[in-house]
Amino acid sequence: MKVANEKMKTSIVIEKNIMKKLKKIAIDKEITQNKLINEYIIKGIKDENKNKPSMKIPEHLIRNKDTYNPDPDELMEMAGIIKIDKPFDTLKAIKEVRSDKEWL
Repeated sequence: MKVANEKMKTSIVIEKNIMKKLKKIAIDKEITQNKLINEYIIKGIKDENKNKPSMKIPEHLIRNKDTYNPDPDELMEMAGIIKIDKPFDTLKAIKEVRSDKEWL
């Protein structure tokens, strides 16, 4: 079983000028260069993910935040939950409900 905080040893090539700047910043912050580089990588990954468009619905459009569940797997489980003998035209049914004055 792997631990979530498991460390992996690797070698990467970093330009000399960048390493000098990182060393200076690490000394100023009084942390190790390794910790500083890890922080910058994590911050860069988070920023990269922020720039990607997401499929989230803006909160101001969600009417009932208490019961809203954006889990796509659960929504797909509910699809096709009702079975009927003949085809059903949902658009026609919606139009009938909206035009019926008793529902208002």
